[in-house]
Amino acid sequence: GVGKTTSAINISSYIANAGLETLLVDLDPQANATSGLGLDKRSGNNSVYELLVNKAAAENVIVPTGIEKLSIIPSSVALTGAEIEFVDLPEREFRLKQVLEHVRSRYDFIFIDCPPSLGLLTLNCLVAVDSLIIPLQCEYYALEGLSQLMDTINLVKKRLNPRLEVEGVILTMADFRTRLTEEVIKEVRAFFKEKVFSAIVPRNIRLSEAPGFGKPIVMYDRFSIGAIKYEVLAQELLARQGVVISAQCDAPKEQSGQPGKSQDIPPDTHAHKEEALKESAQP
Repeated sequence: GVGKTTSAINISSYIANAGLETLLVDLDPQANATSGLGLDKRSGNNSVYELLVNKAAAENVIVPTGIEKLSIIPSSVALTGAEIEFVDLPEREFRLKQVLEHVRSRYDFIFIDCPPSLGLLTLNCLVAVDSLIIPLQCEYYALEGLSQLMDTINLVKKRLNPRLEVEGVILTMADFRTRLTEEVIKEVRAFFKEKVFSAIVPRNIRLSEAPGFGKPIVMYDRFSIGAIKYEVLAQELLARQGVVISAQCDAPKEQSGQPGKSQDIPPDTHAHKEEALKESAQP
């Protein structure tokens, strides 16, 4: 859909690449963040399912991604029926928060990739986090359902998690050839004001290709427009947290013997890099 998992993978990868200890929690039963970083989502062992349903120790389900300073709590297909299993569990909306508390101090940033629906899994996320990043697609229906989401956020803030805030809004899949994109951007900025990140992620083939190779965009094609925009987004997020990265980071280092897919990545060309840099000058 809206670039939720793409944003989670790529922002967490850039922040890890900046030298900050980062954990990505894949809370989506589709497990696309897991496979997008080169791990097998079919495996049910050592996944977020064990963490939530069986209250496994978080340190036992955290696995390296193969990218320095980036770890993941993977998802699996076993999570698909977890919400039904949650129904009779005590304090079911606090389970993720409780298990993450034990490892919270080890990381500078913890990102959670939520399911696309507002169910018990997403509620667990809203209770566990300090703030939310909301991706919105630059399409006609971008604001549809937004009032329901904000009502849910405010209700959770009032009853379950008083520290919950909206950290920012990412505009994704922009097509600057259309007037609709400009109108959606204007509407979203009018609604969220300074919460909207200045970098806008356009539609980009390389961003779509990267998950198939189990790579974040910075490792798949760091000179693509998608890579450039996500780097700027990560820098914006860090700046809001008082962390400034003064220079462009090199591509992340892969740790030997760690997860990651071995398919050959299509080579960059000089023309491709120049095109990306030209596109990066767009709003």
